[in-house]
Amino acid sequence: MYKLFYAPGGANMAPHAALEEIGAPHELIRVDLAKGEHRDAAYLRLNPHARVPTLVDGDFVMYESAAIVMHLADRHPESGLAPAPGTPERGHWYQWLLYLSNTPQDAFMQYFHPDSYAFTPEAQAQVKTMAERRIGGMWERLDAALASGPYLLGECFSGCDLYLHMLARWSRNMARPALAYPNLKRCVELVGARPAVVRMMQAEGIG
Repeated sequence: MYKLFYAPGGANMAPHAALEEIGAPHELIRVDLAKGEHRDAAYLRLNPHARVPTLVDGDFVMYESAAIVMHLADRHPESGLAPAPGTPERGHWYQWLLYLSNTPQDAFMQYFHPDSYAFTPEAQAQVKTMAERRIGGMWERLDAALASGPYLLGECFSGCDLYLHMLARWSRNMARPALAYPNLKRCVELVGARPAVVRMMQAEGIG
């Protein structure tokens, strides 16, 4: 029985959807960020970085959303979350998953938490504006990559599409969200219609 510590709509969305895709028994444990539960001593023993998600499987504990998706794909190869190891498709799977976690996700951190990157309100506003501009450029490149889609690996759905779906939702209140780009919109809507993703969204109480 996996345990996934989560906050609704947080970086847990992709690993949560992966658990649903796999069909693995799991328990969701909500971490109330507004109440500071991510900084409680008990949680910090699991994840000293005070973030969600955290995955627990017996005595095994790990964090970092992309790493959890990778781990689940390896633990459950029958799920189809990742292509076979050693194939070119697997290489591109690593490429996209790490790109999404290292580049757009980092820019979203600046967008949502500009106070962690600048001292004054004016400078923080500039950080947020620049982050949104950078994300727009990333959407353009991803939209171009999806032209031959419908998924990041072409015709085959994989775990990296779950990650893209998560990031796209984070952009929903931006001036030009991911769904403003036609190929991104097609991919995100296909992923969003998957029964596993629908179950994830319902369980987290998000739309």
